[in-house]
Amino acid sequence: MVAGDDVAEALAAMGPRLRTARERNGATLTGVSCATGISPSTLSRIETGRRKPTLEVVLRLAKEYGVSLDELAGTTPAPAPAPAAEPRTSAPLSFGDDKAVLPLTRYVGGLHAHKHVLPAAAEPPVRPRQVSHDGYEWLCVLYGRLWLALGDQDLVLRAGDTAEFDTRTAHGVTNARSDGPVEYLIMFGPQGERLRPRTPR
Repeated sequence: MVAGDDVAEALAAMGPRLRTARERNGATLTGVSCATGISPSTLSRIETGRRKPTLEVVLRLAKEYGVSLDELAGTTPAPAPAPAAEPRTSAPLSFGDDKAVLPLTRYVGGLHAHKHVLPAAAEPPVRPRQVSHDGYEWLCVLYGRLWLALGDQDLVLRAGDTAEFDTRTAHGVTNARSDGPVEYLIMFGPQGERLRPRTPR
C-alpha cells in the first residue's frame, strides 16, 4: 500500500518527468495535444507542476511517449544514459516531424540542452509555424542559417549568432536555406531559468 505522502511526491515529480519524456521524443506541446486530445495549456501546467495529472492523462501520455508508468512515477530507474562519446558516432536519439533532436542533458528539472539539425528544405522555406509555452530559451547556431520567427519579428541567424527569449512569446524556427542543413543548440529553462554569464571584468 502506498502512503499518501508517497503519492503526493510521485505526482509532484511527474510533471518534470513528462516534460523530459516529451523532449526526448522531440515533440512539441502542440504536437502532443494533437495526438492525445489534451490541450497545450493543460500539458504545460502539468509539466510545470501547477496541475496534477489524472490517471487517464498519465496513461495517454505514457503511451504517446513510449515510457512505462513506473518510469514516470520514479519507481524504476530511467534508461541509463549513453556514454559521453557515443552521440558523436551514433544516430540522433530522437526525431521530430522534420528535424533530428539530440538531448544533451538527461536529468529532471533545471536547464535542458539539446542539439537540433534541420535538413535542407526541398521547397523554398516559408515562415515557420509558431507556438508559445512557459519557459525561457537560449539558442546558438552552429552551422547554416536559421530563420527565427519571434512574435512579429523575422530574424535570420548565422553560425555564431545567438538569441534568447521568453517562450511565452509566439516563436518558431525553420531552415532558412535549401542547399544544406542547419545545426543549432538550445538551452531551455522550463521554469524560466536563464543562463548567467560570469565574465571577468
